[in-house]
This record gives sequence, structure tokens and C-alpha cells, in this order.
Amino acid sequence: MQVSGEKTLPLSFPLSPATLAAMYSKAPSSELGDFLKECRARISPRTVGLPASGTPRRVTGLRREEVALLAGISTDCYTRLEQGRATVSGSVLATLVRVLHLDDDERDRLFELAVRDECAPRRRPVRKVHPQLRCLLDDLNTTPALVLGRRMDILAWNPLAAALLTDFDRVPAKKRNYVRLLFTDPRFREMYPDWQTIARSCVAHLRVEAATCPGDPELSALVGELSVADTDFRQWWAGRQPAGLRVGSKRLRHPVAGDLTLDWDTLTSPADPSQQLVIWTAEPGTQSYDGLRFLASWM
Repeated sequence: MQVSGEKTLPLSFPLSPATLAAMYSKAPSSELGDFLKECRARISPRTVGLPASGTPRRVTGLRREEVALLAGISTDCYTRLEQGRATVSGSVLATLVRVLHLDDDERDRLFELAVRDECAPRRRPVRKVHPQLRCLLDDLNTTPALVLGRRMDILAWNPLAAALLTDFDRVPAKKRNYVRLLFTDPRFREMYPDWQTIARSCVAHLRVEAATCPGDPELSALVGELSVADTDFRQWWAGRQPAGLRVGSKRLRHPVAGDLTLDWDTLTSPADPSQQLVIWTAEPGTQSYDGLRFLASWM
């Protein structure tokens, strides 16, 4: 699938057609262009392995045609992108992150400028946990539980969930996302013996989110970040995914409580369907049940 005026991208990330369609947007004519110009101006041709031409350069940093060459797109396509006259796909954005050597904040800025927000205002208020879910969460003293919002953002948790999974207070609020932790936090990842199954289910959940709210810039930024950071995510996002689950069981390898097999379930808030309470339980009399009680005694 191609963007109008765009050649096949040999260096692009293998995002699915549905993902590309979801991430199409009209580029803001000035902000995106200015941002791209600033990014290419600070990169020398030598840094990216381009040979010296031997002729004086009239621009600082990379020329438009050089960025286009490195990104595997036509010069005309990239020029129209900077001028705000072209639509842009998620694969092009992910490639430009690599070509322009963008850090995390710059990557987020690129996606924010390039993706139209169809679901909510660009500047969103801090999401607050619904009062009913907060009451339930506070009452669960011997059951690990947390509240997930859109994109599987972690909105709240009880002490036992932090003891079981990770100290969420130490995770910056902007990075507090269950899928991000699964793919980028080595300790979080190693805790799950069945990591691949769980991770693929989470990718499937994000795919549903993308279909429900195709213009969500925060979701697009998250997908772009994880596509650049993790090969498995990139491949799974482009391929067929199993259906996302709302109930099931998970095996965990905990440094204090030992090996646990826990059943999990999700309760959706009728007042705000975007928020879900996720709880983990164990069959009474089992080793996992005793392990949770032992973990609770440490708090």
C-alpha cells in the first residue's frame, strides 16, 4: 500500500495496511516542516555515511534529497511532506525516526505533529480513575489489582499489584503503560515465562484500540516507539494477531513469592468503558494462593 506520490519503501517497517490507514494524516504545513528542517540541519552527511561531494554545500546538515534517499522515498514525496502538501504513513514516520536520529521526546513530537487527533483534543487532561473503580481498588487488600485506561495505560494500582509486578511509582507517568513495560523493561519481561503469548495478546488489544480510535496520536506514538525499539512488536503488529483476551491465567516467576499461576479477569466501568479493573486471584489451598498471602505479609 502506498501513500500518494510515494514509492515502495524498502527500508520501511512492516506495518499492516490497517495500521497505515489508521495513521494517515494531513501534515500541519508549518510546524511539521519546521521540525523536520531543524532535525536534518543538525546531521552531517558524514554522520550517516554519505560520501563528500567535493562541492560547497548551501544548506547546513542534510539536504532534502539526502533524507529522502536514506528513508527510501522520493525527493518529491519528502519535499511535499515538509511543505504540508502530502499525507504521511506510519512506516515513513518510523523510518524518519531512524534516519534523523531522533530521541524519545523528538519521536513523540514527530508523531504528535504528523497524526491528526480524531478522538480527543490534542492537549488532553490527566486521566483520573473513576470513583467506583477507585473504591473497589482500595478495598482489595489481598488481591493484586490495577486500573488500565486506553492503550493499556496504567492509571492506578493497589499495593499488592506493585509488590507483584513492579513499583509503578518509580516509572515516569508518561511511560506508565503495561505494553511498554512488557516490551522495554527486562525485569518485567523476565517475570513472565509465557511472555510471548502475553505480549502478542497485548498487541492484539492495541490493534483493537487502533481500529476503534484511528486518529489517536498517543497510540500512534506508542506504536512507533515500540516498532523502533522491538523487532517482535514490529513483526506482530504487521502480522495476524490472536483475539485479545479479557480473562485467562498467567504464570509469573516472582523473586519473593516464587512461581505463581494466577487467574485474571477484567471489570469494565459502566460509567467509563475506557477504564478496566484488572484483578489476579489464585485457587485457595494452592501454592499460588499461599504465595500471594506470603507476598501480602511483606507489605
